Amino acid sequence: MQGMTDPDSIWSAEQAAAASADFPELHAAHGGVLWVAFDPALARCGLFFCRDEVVRELTPPGFSVRSRVYEYGGGACCATEQGAAFVNERDQQIYRIDIGLDGGAHGAPYLITDQPHCRYGDLSFVSAWQALLAVEESHETGAVVHRLVRIGLSGHRQVLIEGADFYAAPVADPNGQRLAWIEWDRPYQPWVATRLCQRESGERTRILAGQGSDQALQQPRFDAQGRLWVLSDKAGWWQPWCVDGQAQPQGASCDHAPAPWQLGGRTYLPLESDEFLLTRFEQGRAVLVGCAMRTNPLASVVIGAHSAPYEPRLAEEFTRFRSLAADSEYFYCIAAAPDRLPTVLAIRRSDGAPRILAGGEAPLSENQLARPQPFSCTMGEDEHCHGFFYSPVFTKERPPLVIFLHGGPTSACYPVFDPRIAFWALRGFAVLDLNYRGSSGYGRAYRLRLAGGWGELEVEDIRAAIEALAGEGRIDPQRVFVRGGSAGGFSALRALAELPQLRGGASLYGVSDPLALRRVTHKFEADYLDWLIGDPKQDAERYRSRTPLLQADRIRAPVIFFQGALDAVVVPSQTETMVEALRSRDLPVEYHLFAEERHGFRQAANLAEALRAEHAFYRRLI
Repeated sequence: MQGMTDPDSIWSAEQAAAASADFPELHAAHGGVLWVAFDPALARCGLFFCRDEVVRELTPPGFSVRSRVYEYGGGACCATEQGAAFVNERDQQIYRIDIGLDGGAHGAPYLITDQPHCRYGDLSFVSAWQALLAVEESHETGAVVHRLVRIGLSGHRQVLIEGADFYAAPVADPNGQRLAWIEWDRPYQPWVATRLCQRESGERTRILAGQGSDQALQQPRFDAQGRLWVLSDKAGWWQPWCVDGQAQPQGASCDHAPAPWQLGGRTYLPLESDEFLLTRFEQGRAVLVGCAMRTNPLASVVIGAHSAPYEPRLAEEFTRFRSLAADSEYFYCIAAAPDRLPTVLAIRRSDGAPRILAGGEAPLSENQLARPQPFSCTMGEDEHCHGFFYSPVFTKERPPLVIFLHGGPTSACYPVFDPRIAFWALRGFAVLDLNYRGSSGYGRAYRLRLAGGWGELEVEDIRAAIEALAGEGRIDPQRVFVRGGSAGGFSALRALAELPQLRGGASLYGVSDPLALRRVTHKFEADYLDWLIGDPKQDAERYRSRTPLLQADRIRAPVIFFQGALDAVVVPSQTETMVEALRSRDLPVEYHLFAEERHGFRQAANLAEALRAEHAFYRRLI
């Protein structure tokens, strides 16, 4: 690395770990905005309220706002008329807390539910009921059961809907007479096939859309006129559709949401006067736009008191938007950009002026920052894989490359500031954040391309990406490393078995034995491997050829492993068996077990230790 001898003085592992702070969700309420903030130093999520530019935390020490429904959670809080309700991470029960006149907590959190065998998520408050609407996950009988429940603020609980395997996104109309939700059954995942259902007072459940397996629906919403909207991918992209009236897709031919791995997503928002706010992905980069609910492309949308073009773009310096909300003066969202930490953003509706309410720090100067460059390479005759390439800082020579593989595998990477990528780029490494085929954000066909091909298709994409970057002289092809967490860890191990040119790799709580995972994993993903690889009996040879544990003798490059002892998705014994298989061949292997971590590390000290260890491991190899 030229011109810089001490990258720790600029961006240490501890600084990178501290920068993993984030805002999981946000709600407009009480003349201000509620948000959840994750603090990696404490490994907890606090609930905050901001009004008149004064920010106060509502949750006292000992509480952390996080749901574990479907293990991945989401929708862990909502506003009530007097304050807020939230799911406490420790016991997974719902608490309420009132907000005083000063905007702070009025009293201690009050326990609403007392169901120790249950978890809750996807909370919303129905004013007409004076009660909460939630997804409930019961572990009472040994078999995991999901249902929709109504919970009064005093604790009275009523089961509303049950019988399907999974539920998400329950929403009631303003009068409380009409209830809509998303449901699906095994063996499908919510990004493959779901149903939009409705029940009105005195009526039985009706399926409004999704009776086959040709579309996935998410995020039902009622607009100000009481019409029901939903995101459907039946036209090839997740786009808003009006269920009541003309069934026409709205917006551009782009995905308007990522794959719903978590509950509580809000990536589009019906507004008043036939308008709505939405975010969509354009080649992996998100944009935020105002849009009229009309099919006429010459229509105008009114934001505040001013008429604007049909699709005004907002906060254009940001490249990802989540948790959209609005009141009469502002749009709110959680936003991210390539040069700063995640942000709670308020956008004035009258003129589109953005204002940062929390977060948004720029930890590195422009000359210290690696910016994402869109990447795409051709696969075969008419397919491509996508991603974002980051050149190293302070060097012009052909650098070593670290390939980041996201989890899921139906997740995605985004062109936003990633403290880990900054860490590598400042140490002379190039980084490729790869959205291999099967990632979300590029349409239904791209997302479903991985069906039956997991463990081969993404390895082809890795190989093609290395060849493309090497051919352009942007990397040293003899010094390439591959890393990933969860499903990304599986793909990293598969790449190490199939691509002998790789110098080394890292698996963070990665899948090394799909059949072992299938036997012990949770209900939400219990059938996912059958979709990704095939039927274990009919496709036994396919499993054998794609199981890293059974292909361990083909891995020639050193590997470093990281695992959480409390992981319920990929249990420690699976990783440890893989470690022993490689060590038995005298292959250089490191194994780091973190006693208090689950599936995905959260504690700052552990995040920093893992980053330092992985960097030291690679440095020894080059």
